[in-house]
Amino acid sequence: MAVKSAGGGKYRKMSMSPKEYQAFAKTREPSRSIFGNCIRAFIIGGAICVLGQAIQQLFIHLAHMKPEDASNPTVAVLIIISVILTSIGVYDKIAQFAGAGSAVPVTGFANSMCSAALEHRSEGLVLGVGGNMFKLAGSVIVYGTVAAFFVGIAHLIFGTGGAH
Repeated sequence: MAVKSAGGGKYRKMSMSPKEYQAFAKTREPSRSIFGNCIRAFIIGGAICVLGQAIQQLFIHLAHMKPEDASNPTVAVLIIISVILTSIGVYDKIAQFAGAGSAVPVTGFANSMCSAALEHRSEGLVLGVGGNMFKLAGSVIVYGTVAAFFVGIAHLIFGTGGAH
């Protein structure tokens, strides 16, 4: 590791063991308030969910949809809002403040895909956007699909047995 000397502006070699470096890095690390992080995540994540509920109520009352029919367009609107906010750089600031509160709802999933697409757009549509968009989100899709399969098998084996 090279560090600037106090007087001359030249760099000199500094050798540290891995343990010494970890101790040094720990002194430079900003402190985190777990309680504060939890409160921010709860408030922002809850606000995103309240926004989703408000959008669903708009579909129910203005478009005269049944609640189960209003769910899909509600999710689509939340995804569109997330992608727009990610594209103009606002969602990242919300996520930095909220932490996990912005990552848990569907908006966080849309943000992860949109961010990857924006980051690699200079590499082209197929190899850049298409090839890199699912790097983070792909594992979520795979595990979600596998979990849904096992839940379906469990429902088939342990279900009520009656027709729905």
